[in-house]
Amino acid sequence: MKYMKQFGIILFLSFLGELLRALIPLPIPASIYGLVLMLAALTTGLLPLEKVRDAGKFLIEIMPLMFIPAAVGLLESWSVLLPILLPVAVITAVTTVAVMAVAGNVTQLVISRERKREDRRHPQRQEEEI
Repeated sequence: MKYMKQFGIILFLSFLGELLRALIPLPIPASIYGLVLMLAALTTGLLPLEKVRDAGKFLIEIMPLMFIPAAVGLLESWSVLLPILLPVAVITAVTTVAVMAVAGNVTQLVISRERKREDRRHPQRQEEEI
């Protein structure tokens, strides 16, 4: 029953995202509105993480299954995709590498800034390490 309640909360926020998409004339998918609502609710404390944690973990565990309908849709559209397969493959490869590079650099930047901040807070730790 706990999972049903938590899943219901997630579905409710997704439904609110659908409503926002219908009300706001921007080309933003409803799922993005729902994710922003979930983020806002969690960061403001309006929705404690414990209220959706278990259902969220479950949904993350089964996420690979959610790609099956999209893959089937691609297979059904194969005749349309075949003429542009090479450009799509190149774009996919280049953007994947670019996203990995940017994400890695941003992560390293955040980690180095956090270490500098910690060093300023606790200068005695830096002396102990030497």
